Amino acid sequence: MKKIVFLLIIAFISCKKEPKKATSETPNNIPVKKEDAVDIPIEYAKGFSIQKQGNLTIIKVNAPWPNARKTYTYALIDKKKMETIRINSSLYDAVIPTPVNRLVATSTTHIPAIEALGVENTLIGFPGTNYVSSKKVRKKIDEGKVTNLGLNESINTEVLVNLQPELIMGFTVEGQNKTYSTIENAGIPVVYNGDWVEETPLGKAEWIKFFGPFFQKGREADSIFNSIAKSYQEAKTLATTAKNKPTVLSGSMFKDIWYVPAGKSWVAHFLEDANANYLWKDSFGTGSLSLNFETVLEKAKNADFWIGPGQFVSYNQLKETNKHYTQFKAYKDKKVYTYSLATGVTGGLLYYELAPNRPDIVLKDIIHILHPEILPDYKTVFFKQLQP
Repeated sequence: MKKIVFLLIIAFISCKKEPKKATSETPNNIPVKKEDAVDIPIEYAKGFSIQKQGNLTIIKVNAPWPNARKTYTYALIDKKKMETIRINSSLYDAVIPTPVNRLVATSTTHIPAIEALGVENTLIGFPGTNYVSSKKVRKKIDEGKVTNLGLNESINTEVLVNLQPELIMGFTVEGQNKTYSTIENAGIPVVYNGDWVEETPLGKAEWIKFFGPFFQKGREADSIFNSIAKSYQEAKTLATTAKNKPTVLSGSMFKDIWYVPAGKSWVAHFLEDANANYLWKDSFGTGSLSLNFETVLEKAKNADFWIGPGQFVSYNQLKETNKHYTQFKAYKDKKVYTYSLATGVTGGLLYYELAPNRPDIVLKDIIHILHPEILPDYKTVFFKQLQP
């Protein structure tokens, strides 16, 4: 879980290159005119774009990691047309024949997208399979159809290359991943996925549109996302009918620092849309704030709810870890709710896997907790009240 904490509190870094200009070529070596290119609508996500250029689909990833200054450009082409179309591969970071039939994913957030598109059978390898919660993919793992590739920071490249994947869907926290260079040198394309960098709930969820073209499932991806966005907006509107706006505390101590979601963070967006008074809503930043215990106690001692206390699963665990947690009103009133009780059979947290893809479910969870009169019969999926 240290890796998860690290990803939540990572200090954002920077570095920049101008993006490459991408053009496709016909068999007669005639470039597609700019005015003939068609942009695929992306409404919420900021980290990628998709454009149809003749027989090519061009995907650009401009936010593969926080504050990245390098843009990656990928050209996708139907396998059936590979022999009839000239492509200047030097213009792209990778040229990928589609549909992809043999995929290696590297983040649990990739799993729900491929499952929603109905292409989970393309998955042949994954680092750290114990983190996967999806029942469908766990079945494939148990059947030996998905190979465990070790840890993401040190993927077993020999095993990976022997699997002969057509694509590695990768991610990195700062652009320094020697393993991916080794994989690319073996002739296997690596595509950077920055879904985790997005700052808004619907921005993360819209990355299903990024997955679609690799499997020739662009229309299906659009339809899936539109359904999720509609569900989210309906829940958000419903939350505005609440008669009260409870105060909310979030986060917990890690060593001597209490990390709370910043005012423009992914978590803060959920709390705002659930019609909550998040006590750090006016703070600057999209990541986490590093605070001492006294500062948090002074501001949130009387908060009505405590949503997301890190990895804690019980009130007794909170008390044993730090007796001062018991000073909070939310602790005394038994109004502390965690995502750490919703796990897969091997202990993977469902929240880290599915929540970015299904923000509508997250929002409904929080609305039910804060305003039970609005969704009285709803059963939460991710957030559960702490055990005794």
